[in-house]
Amino acid sequence: MQRQGNIKISSENMMPIIKKWLYSEKDIFLREIVANASDAITKLKKLVSMGDAEEMGSYKITVTTDEEAGTLTVEDNGLGMTEEEVEKYITQIAFSGAADFAQKYEKAGGEGIIGHFGLGFYSAYMVSDRIEIFTKSYLPEAKAVHWESDGGSTYTLGDTEKEGRGTRVVMHLSEGEKEYLKEYAVRELLEKYCAFMPYEIYLNPKAGEESEPVNTPVPLYAKAPKDCTEEDYKEFYRNTFRDFQEPLFWIHLNMEYPFRLKGILYFPKVKKQVELERGQVKLFCNQVFVADNIKEVIPEFLMLLNGVIDCPDIPLNVSRSFLQNDREVQKIAKHIVKKVADKLNELYKNDREKYETCWIDLATFVKFGAIKDGDFYEKIKDIVIYKNLAGEYRPVTSYFGEEVSEADAKAGKQPEAVYYVSDESKQAQYIRMFKEAGLDAFLSDTFIDPHFLSFIEYKNPTRVRFLRIDADVASALKEEGGEDEALKAVFEALLKEKGVKVKTEKLKNSEVPAVVNVSEFMRRMSEMNEFYKMGQSPEEITLIVNTQSPAVQALKVAEGEAQQVAAEYIWLLALMNYRPLNPEEITKFTEISTRFIGKFLQK
Repeated sequence: MQRQGNIKISSENMMPIIKKWLYSEKDIFLREIVANASDAITKLKKLVSMGDAEEMGSYKITVTTDEEAGTLTVEDNGLGMTEEEVEKYITQIAFSGAADFAQKYEKAGGEGIIGHFGLGFYSAYMVSDRIEIFTKSYLPEAKAVHWESDGGSTYTLGDTEKEGRGTRVVMHLSEGEKEYLKEYAVRELLEKYCAFMPYEIYLNPKAGEESEPVNTPVPLYAKAPKDCTEEDYKEFYRNTFRDFQEPLFWIHLNMEYPFRLKGILYFPKVKKQVELERGQVKLFCNQVFVADNIKEVIPEFLMLLNGVIDCPDIPLNVSRSFLQNDREVQKIAKHIVKKVADKLNELYKNDREKYETCWIDLATFVKFGAIKDGDFYEKIKDIVIYKNLAGEYRPVTSYFGEEVSEADAKAGKQPEAVYYVSDESKQAQYIRMFKEAGLDAFLSDTFIDPHFLSFIEYKNPTRVRFLRIDADVASALKEEGGEDEALKAVFEALLKEKGVKVKTEKLKNSEVPAVVNVSEFMRRMSEMNEFYKMGQSPEEITLIVNTQSPAVQALKVAEGEAQQVAAEYIWLLALMNYRPLNPEEITKFTEISTRFIGKFLQK
């Protein structure tokens, strides 16, 4: 015969689990106790608004450290508790007073209630040997109650003396936790976890003296955007992120449907162009700090921004696996991505000059976001801009050519090449040749560009093909009839052991005796291997000898050693316009230059 029953869990067995496993950081105990105090005030305010309780002055939370007594105290002037309520909400572990209150007053709405678990109070035992509660209910004729326990299976409960409504939690700290008696340490925790708690929090206020709260009860993100000035946004940014560089711009998130979400995302100035610099996106629940950079709520690429986001529907303590699978959380993440994309598009269309001015700081973030998030890419693909050789910004999509049909693609036809420059100084000779030929290229000079350009090709395989300016001699740079087998043989003999291919072309620019071309595919492979610290791949270099050049023509009629020396000199000239010469090459170049100067001066 089967029967049903209730599983009973004793605090004696539960407390070691709470102390060791409930929270990843001990610091969170202060957040939990202060959040409970905030809830007690919110509950009382709800009752006052419904006419079930009388207004009793201002609301506040006080935190007091006492090094001599070894105690840390948190006190509120909220709802307070009767003896029966202490029995119900404190002695029954995991019974949520917040949930019970919200259910009881469902018609009034549960907004502002922070707590989601009854376990929050017991987090204080992670740092305490003993905890006392002094509480007095708001109800008329209510008696003050004292509760005390060392976290074991027993507690004491009885009457006490206390002036005024509210609750005082006195934590007698363990021997190894005395750091939480230091005022500066407690202030640091309050500023981290309770900076935007909805009621003023005072730390060690002095009797008869005016004190400043350690928190901001009405943070900027909780206000309507129309009530915030530009200076307000900048000041909030400085105070919250300790970054004294002004942000580029910001997005104020404020919505109630289909989910509740408030916050501000800031686009910071880039400190380094050589790496992705992680920002700080702080996640709050009803103005209580939850964590930094939770990727399940904030997409990874948005963590390059700085910001605060408050989602009341996300509980304070919840597993990452829950967040990953929760549909509401996924909707929130998508909404945030959409708002960021909308802001970028709005700036591009309405203030193009500012957008272009900010682009050097935005580029890495936008390109990284496009690679990481398909929805984001679709929304911003037409506002990813590159500067051309004339110094004008153009969207990358404006460089796309006619689409190659499926039949042509099968026959080996590729999209028309689009050229780019990765280093203006190193590729100066190629740039000059392009300009003289009336060709254009764009500047690709952020470290993420090799990945991003490959990504764009992958997304648009029949529309675009990118080549670095030194990867190929464009058809507009050359004329017909440049083949010269004899000349080619001279250079092939010189470069045979170096694995360098040789071509002869008739270039329109006669001043350039030769240029180096490097395989785009092999160079990208090498860059990728270097990026992932896998070593460099071998280069695939081709020397293009310009048969139009007077120097090459002179070399052609020379004989013996003179021809060999001239060929090596032209090779080194071309090579140094591609990359820095190594020590052996520099020595050879200096030696040949000295010989040429000597012979020239002798004449």
